Amino acid sequence: MTSQIVQWHADHGNFSLLLSILEEQVTRFRDDESPDYELMLEIVSYLREYADCYHHPREDAAFAMLVERDPQMRLPIDRLLQEHRVIAAAGEELIARLNQVIDGAHVLRTAVEAAAALYVAYYGHHIAAEERQVLPRSRLLLNTQDWEVVARAAPSSPDPLFGDSPSGRYSRLARLITRSEAS
Repeated sequence: MTSQIVQWHADHGNFSLLLSILEEQVTRFRDDESPDYELMLEIVSYLREYADCYHHPREDAAFAMLVERDPQMRLPIDRLLQEHRVIAAAGEELIARLNQVIDGAHVLRTAVEAAAALYVAYYGHHIAAEERQVLPRSRLLLNTQDWEVVARAAPSSPDPLFGDSPSGRYSRLARLITRSEAS
């Protein structure tokens, strides 16, 4: 039980770090500089690949059991479940915009900036709500068997960025994170 909550919290820390890097790129729009579109794409692709495919399905399973144990959690859990869907859709929209820019299509800077800012703001709020409302209640109400069900809600897969051996797809991002942690 405790190890899954620790992992959940660690994932949130990793996602927040990536969102702050993404937000730095969004700031470049406001400063009339050129953001690093490929870096932005790498971040959102990771969050779509890992968070949406492995992290969020486990949260969804925990949320369902949490509502069974504490019906008063229904409204905040329903919001968080809706946010999982909105974050996924916003991520797909941002990926589409970034791919258009990288492929040389004419895309308004404001369209990319708005998509990125929406994604960062929504995701950041979502993580904060989970940390504030769900993790403490989960720690109190879910038992060992519940956490076993949560673990089976998505296939096991090593984290392709923050795991023991990062995927080559995210090597540039991994180097950036390593350099920032060293300084």
